[in-house]
Amino acid sequence: MTERPAQRVPNRQLAALIAEAGFSNAGLARRVDQLGLEHGLDLRYDKTSVTRWLRGQQPRGTTPALIAEVFTRRLGRRLSAQDLGLDACAPVYAGLEFAATPEEAVDIASGLWRKDSGSHAELRKIAFTPAGLVVPSRDWLIGRPDERVGRGADPAAAGRVPAQGRTTVPRQRQIDRGPGQRVTSGDIAALRSVSELFRTLDHAYGGGHARQALVRYLEHEAEPMLRGTYGETTGRRLFSAAADLTRLAGWTSYDIAAHGLAQRYFVQALRLAQAAGDRPYGSYVLVTMSRQAVYLGHGREAVQLARVAQQGVGSGPPPVVQALLHAAEARGHAVLGEVRAATASLVRAERSLGAARPGDDVPHWARAFDEGQLADEFGHCHRDLQQYRASAQHAERSLQLRAPGYARSRLFCRVVLATARLGLGELDQACALGAEAAQQASEMRSVRAVEYVRDFERRLEPYRDAAAVRTYRDRVSALP
Repeated sequence: MTERPAQRVPNRQLAALIAEAGFSNAGLARRVDQLGLEHGLDLRYDKTSVTRWLRGQQPRGTTPALIAEVFTRRLGRRLSAQDLGLDACAPVYAGLEFAATPEEAVDIASGLWRKDSGSHAELRKIAFTPAGLVVPSRDWLIGRPDERVGRGADPAAAGRVPAQGRTTVPRQRQIDRGPGQRVTSGDIAALRSVSELFRTLDHAYGGGHARQALVRYLEHEAEPMLRGTYGETTGRRLFSAAADLTRLAGWTSYDIAAHGLAQRYFVQALRLAQAAGDRPYGSYVLVTMSRQAVYLGHGREAVQLARVAQQGVGSGPPPVVQALLHAAEARGHAVLGEVRAATASLVRAERSLGAARPGDDVPHWARAFDEGQLADEFGHCHRDLQQYRASAQHAERSLQLRAPGYARSRLFCRVVLATARLGLGELDQACALGAEAAQQASEMRSVRAVEYVRDFERRLEPYRDAAAVRTYRDRVSALP
């Protein structure tokens, strides 16, 4: 005798929450579709879909997490898919959480490193979501400092001197680090050195050049250290170094257009910086997030992130840091076409940098922000505001001042100059500059470099029949 198929059980949990939230079936479906769009998903649910869910049908893929997020926003309390009577799946904002404790921060960040170092190609396809910026930036701004980050260390032993006459035998260091091993100043110095190495490679060759090696280093070296044994002072320094490497992993992900993944790295870097007690570095992470928002056209979010960075940086940041923060805000205003606000922010950035003195104690991450970088910011802003004469002047100055090691930044600036020349009607010069940039982009592993060149080529389209443009296309088509 044939067994009858199991009957679906009506989902009473979902029905109760729909009633509590005051949703109609059509209203719930519409909100799920809208949230899907935030994550780059083209969902087409309707009231019939909700009726099926209420009858016991399980939605597929990430939809249970999306439904849970819709109710979380409506009811103001965190709900999971299981709370709705749906099958469990990863939260829709996995990796975007601002952890409650340093221990949880290590768990979330290390989980991200492990997934990324494996063959999780779908992780690099996650969409950037502007809504995912709000909670982390708010929690960083108003959150209380972590009182303790040390692990398994006896605070009294940190400065203990061996008893007089006692024979001490140096402990043999393990070659392979395991969880629980004591972290030393040398370990942290190694993290810093590796960070500088990967940063140099990124500037010169693009984020795709050594990104995977960086992520594996985080997984195999940084994570065991974070799960090791250390006191408070060493722990703060360790979290600071881990934050720097994590931000760099996000930056290189951003450069290869893995924008959702980059966003998650930035959020976790922000939380690690919080554990380090390093407010200025946290503000720098927010500026990095602001720059990504500018690149993706989210000007309002970019301005908000830059302002949060300014509010939370702490007392008395050096003038160079102030200049960096104001320049980031200017870029957001420029994308929005807000001429007065962009100009005011640029003026503040210029004044701040002008107040810098050689003896200032400038953090390592802000030392590259000099007159050449500020000129680059001016050039980009004036380009976005279609003020092409000023854009060309500042872009030329930046190219004169920036060191050759910043090859990708120089490429971007060259495209900005080409765009300005085009806006001024100087087609021959524009095409020559664009061809140089295209040549450089072909030698890098940077999606952003390629996109800068493509943006310039789109602007060339109205002049496609001109001799200069035909010559440009011939040169570019011959590139490997």
